Amino acid sequence: MQQQVAQQKQEGFTSGSRMTAAILCFLLAGAVLVAAGSQIHDSNNGTIPVVLWHGMGDSCCNPLSMGAMKKMIEEEISGVYVLSLMIGKNVIQDTENGFFMDVNEQVSEVCSQLAQDPKLKGGYNAMGFSQGAQFLRAVAQRCPSPPMKTLLSIGGQHQGVYGLPRCPGESSHICDMIRKALNSGAYSDLVQKHLVQAQYWHDPLNDDLYKKHSLFLADINQERGVNETYKKNLQLLEKFVMVKFLQDTVVDPVDSEWFGFLKTGQAKETETLQESVLYKEDRLGLAAMDEAKKLVFLATEGDHLQFTREWFNANLLPYLR
Repeated sequence: MQQQVAQQKQEGFTSGSRMTAAILCFLLAGAVLVAAGSQIHDSNNGTIPVVLWHGMGDSCCNPLSMGAMKKMIEEEISGVYVLSLMIGKNVIQDTENGFFMDVNEQVSEVCSQLAQDPKLKGGYNAMGFSQGAQFLRAVAQRCPSPPMKTLLSIGGQHQGVYGLPRCPGESSHICDMIRKALNSGAYSDLVQKHLVQAQYWHDPLNDDLYKKHSLFLADINQERGVNETYKKNLQLLEKFVMVKFLQDTVVDPVDSEWFGFLKTGQAKETETLQESVLYKEDRLGLAAMDEAKKLVFLATEGDHLQFTREWFNANLLPYLR
């Protein structure tokens, strides 16, 4: 039995820039299809709390997406505390902030939320959908308290994106316009500060621009130098699980879901995480985590964020118990 978790539609944006952002963000949100520490457990019922971060175009509490996912986890793990993150004061702000709020500010706000939640003081497992996955990784690297136990990345783009292979519901000329805008201005100060997806736009043909001007991705991926705190904190994870969707028509390149990407200087040939400088120099601790068997690479048939409840229960639920 499958239950579709669909992206919340956005309305009411009046400026041209917001319409452009909304169309692009729609691509990277996707629809989730599901059917419906040292383990420090909750002192009341022996479970580990779960924190969810939605993708763009979605919200914390949409009953067809994150609301359904929260309910499903609660049904499968009796008594578990599930926090679906809201960025802002209400669902509308939460959705808009997924489009336009500086990612570093979002991460900082989430760190504050988690630190102030007494139910999380013993630690928690985290589950991020699409762009929410790399945002939660930033939380793990920057905010080790309360401790994140396991990070589940569901279609996250850990090396960013470069390209828009599909533009659902829009004509091709709109997609072309967005591609041109990103290619020509993704690393401008204005776009970087106000367009979320630009902050993890990774242009292999302009590597120097990316490393210099990317406000978010270049920082958490140690592109401008090695932050030993980031490296130490990420290695505190007990497991880092990355899910790739084999028929993904939204994320380009899909290898980013397993921390791979396009080789620098061209836009056709890809490399795996293990072939990358990031791994070979172990700038983020991923090689050490791999050796310690902390990295888990899962693949499933289907398009972006599509899976059955049965697949979830068999492959992901064990990491949340």
